[in-house]
Order: sequence, then C-alpha cells, then structure tokens
Amino acid sequence: MFFKFLELLKSLSIKERKLLGAAGLVFIVSGIFFGLQTFYSETEAKPVEGGSYVEGVIGQPIAINPLIVGDNDPDRDLIELLFASLSDIAQTIKSDEAKKVWTITLKTDLLWSDGEEITSDDVLFTISVIQDPDARSPYFATWQGVLAEKSTEHELKLTLKNPYAFFEDNIQNLKVAPSHIFDNIPPQNFRLSDYNLKPVGSGPYLFNGYTKRPDGFIEKYELIANPNYAGQKAYIRKFTVKFFANKSDAIDALNGKKIDGLGGLEKSDLDDLTINHHVVTASRPRYYAVFLNQSTSLPLKEKGVRLALHYATNRSALLADVLDNQGVVEKGPIPASITGYDDAIFTDSLFDIELASTTLDKAGWKIGEDGIRSKVIQKSKVTLEFDIIVPEVRFLVDTAKQLQQDWHAVGISLNPVIIKPSDVIVSAIKPRNYQMVLFGNTLNNNPDIFSFWHSSQRFDPGLNLSLFSDKTVDGLLESVRQDTQEETRLQSLSKIQKLINDQKPAVFLYSPDYIYVTSTSLGGFTAKSIAIPSNRFDEVAGWYLKTARVFK
Repeated sequence: MFFKFLELLKSLSIKERKLLGAAGLVFIVSGIFFGLQTFYSETEAKPVEGGSYVEGVIGQPIAINPLIVGDNDPDRDLIELLFASLSDIAQTIKSDEAKKVWTITLKTDLLWSDGEEITSDDVLFTISVIQDPDARSPYFATWQGVLAEKSTEHELKLTLKNPYAFFEDNIQNLKVAPSHIFDNIPPQNFRLSDYNLKPVGSGPYLFNGYTKRPDGFIEKYELIANPNYAGQKAYIRKFTVKFFANKSDAIDALNGKKIDGLGGLEKSDLDDLTINHHVVTASRPRYYAVFLNQSTSLPLKEKGVRLALHYATNRSALLADVLDNQGVVEKGPIPASITGYDDAIFTDSLFDIELASTTLDKAGWKIGEDGIRSKVIQKSKVTLEFDIIVPEVRFLVDTAKQLQQDWHAVGISLNPVIIKPSDVIVSAIKPRNYQMVLFGNTLNNNPDIFSFWHSSQRFDPGLNLSLFSDKTVDGLLESVRQDTQEETRLQSLSKIQKLINDQKPAVFLYSPDYIYVTSTSLGGFTAKSIAIPSNRFDEVAGWYLKTARVFK
C-alpha cells in the first residue's frame, strides 16, 4: 500500500504534489483542532491538590488561642486557619420549636493535630472558659445564660434561658479549643502557655513550624493541609503566613513576588502595585461614625447642635474623596448590607449647609468675628469647639480633616486628636474620655446591635460609644434578640432605627470595602461579606492553584 502511494506521488507533477501536501496539512490541522474542541467541550477544569501559597499579614501573632482571642488580626488569621468551628465539626445541629434547646451531634473519628480525638468534652470546655469572667473572652456576653451539657462522647445539649434569634451565628463563630491541653490551667495563665505559639489545632491547616529573628520578631508561620479536617480538605498543600512591621514593607514584598496575597488595602495602595495581580473587594457589615459623648460637652446635649452636625456632613464627598468610592454611605446603626436596615427612615440624611446654619441660628448660636459660633449657657460663654479622637489610620485622618472643613463652614471648630489605634481603646474608649470619637462598629452579619446601643453597654466593656440611653430602645433591642419570627423582628428593628435617628447620638458616615489583592494564579476565592479580616479564610480549603480537565 505504501509503495503504491509512493508510485502515485512520483506520477504527480510538482504542482500537484504541493496541492496534495497542502490538503494533507489542512486535514491534519483540522483533525487536531476538532480533537481539541471535542476535548474541551466534553471536559471541564477542576481544582486539584498541590501548590504553595504565601499570605502577607501586617503585625505579629501573640496568642493563637481561641480561648483568649482578642482584637489582634494576626492571631485571628491564624486561628481561622488552624481551628475548626463548632459548625465545622458538627454532623447535625437541631433545635426545638421554641429555639431554646439545641442538640449538636459531632462527627466521629475527628482528631486534633497531636492525634487526640475531638469530643463533646472539647466543646463543653471551650464554652465554660468563654463564660468565665476571668478569661475575658470577647464572646462572653453572647454565651451568657447558655447551659451546656454532655449527652455522649459525640453529642451535647445547649439550653438557653431565653430564645436567641441569632444563636446559630454563635455556633458558627465558636472555635473549639483542645481541652486536654488547657483543662488543668487557670484562665489567668493561658497566656503563659507555649501552645499559644505552637497551637494544637483542628482546622483546614496544621501548624508545621515558625521562624523568628534574633530580636524575637516572628517572620513566618508554615502550615500544611490537615488530612483529618472535618470539612473539605484543602487543595493548597502548603500555606505560609509571612509577617511585616508595616504596610509599606508588605506591598514591597508583594511587588517582589515574595508573597502571593495581601488584604486590608485601601484603593490608593493599589497604585503602588507594579505586578500583575487580581483585586477582590468585599462588603463589610460595619459602619464608621462620629460618636458624640453628651456627658462631656454642654453643646452636644442640644439636639439642634447634633442635628446641625448631621446636615453639615457631606457623606457622598467623603466616600468619593477619602475612599475613592470603595464602599457605601451609611445612615444609621444598622449597615445597609444587613437584613433589617430600613432606608425609608433616613429621609433627612442629606447634606445641606444652609439648613445646618439655619438650625444653629434658631438654637441661638451666633457666629463671632473668628467665624466660630457661641452662646451663653448657665451664665458662661460656650463656643462650638470640639476635640475629636481619631485613630492614626490614613483614611480616618483624612475623614477628620474633611469634617473639619465641612463643619467650619457652618461655624463649628473641630480639633482632630490623632493617636495610635491601640491607645484609642485604652486612653479614650474604655474610660469614655472624649467629646467625639471617630470609630467603627462591626456587626456579625446580623442586626443584633444590642452591645452598641443598649443602655447597659454605656460603659466598658460595653460598646455603646455615644452613651445612648432610651428605655424604649432597650426594650426593642431585647425583643429583637428573642424574637424568632422575622416579620415582627423587622418591625422592631425599624422602630429602633427611627428612635436612634430622631435623637442623632452619632454622625454616621460610611462603610469601606475590604480590598484583597492576590496573584492571578489563585482560584476559589470569591467576594462576600466579611465581618472581620480573618473571615477571608472562611472557605480557604476551597482555594486552589492547580487544575486538571476531567470529563463531565
């Protein structure tokens, strides 16, 4: 057959041979193209295990321990990666009709990273520590009144004194700690444990070592995928967290391809990036506001002054100029992204310099030669001059400067006092030592704002920064927590927002987006609402770097 084909070729002219060759080439290319097209139409890309990822984090880990977790973001990040939540290790979660008794059955054959079995004893121990005042857990308030009882090695019962409409969020957020490690240690001594830096965990990743400099600065944590994780096994096999003293160093590392991902950026930071990258923005259930402490200022006791501050604030300009429109304007105590927010209430949320001036005129505040308003109160001349505590964060400092300009236009003098964020907590918020403070409230993706606006939370450790007190609002806040019927709960939330808006105890401003930059090779990370920065790792097991095509 082959020889006959050769004879046929010899019988052809040169032109005929070229035509035959071209036709053959077209046939081969078409075959390859058709084969590839068929392959891609019949298959799809699926994530596969493998690869190594490096996350950049600003700051230092102090205690990677869910029993004493505080506000330190590096700790929270590592806890999210290294510890499973109660909902992760639960096989079933059931409640009675009244939502007061919850029965939780755990998955079996789950192990801690040291090989010990995870049982209901670990859950009971974790809850008991949270409920101990000496442990100073940030979850203390939300777990009070919960009776935890062991049914079997893998089943427990949680009984609430009163129904709590958002109790499933408590279950979701409860990171379980190993009782066999900490059970015999008093809560006051937890911070002395070596396990705070060498954690025994149960999350999607396991501790595999850390590196520190001679001066004690921890440079990185090396983690490996946990083969015994209760949820989906992580695709990325090695996950490294590198720590930086400041944002500038972290951005330099990202540009130098020494890290693959970095979160908590501002829009202006993106201009400093020089490599190909992917940007993910996510909303956050929080708002920033100027909280007004009426107990430290006679003018702030007057509703007319508080109302004028409200009218003199250009929120849209703040969003555009300070946040480069990476966020949303916020008008009240419940973020717009949370179910229960009622926009119809805030019809007076407008920027109107003339109305602000008229409001102050009617209240008797006259402009002096220096452009600042004043009037006589209790036989003394009082001026509209305020100090505002501002955390030393770039966008908050820029916000304070913009407010200073806006409010000066109506005769109000604002003096920003810029201090370190940690000092804001200790020197201002805890003792409520401020006339005004520019600060943020973060919700847990639900409309429970009890800790921010109930009168019982006016003083530390409560978070009612305006020292707001209203008996009707108190009752409604308590009702919202216990009402398991969404329709009536939404009605109560609307009333709360209206009552707070009527009294203007704070000047609500905006909610910035969370901006995360990652390498273009990362898949599986999608934008969603992120309550705290560590929530970016909620579905980290689904992140991937490699894919393979499989038949559909």
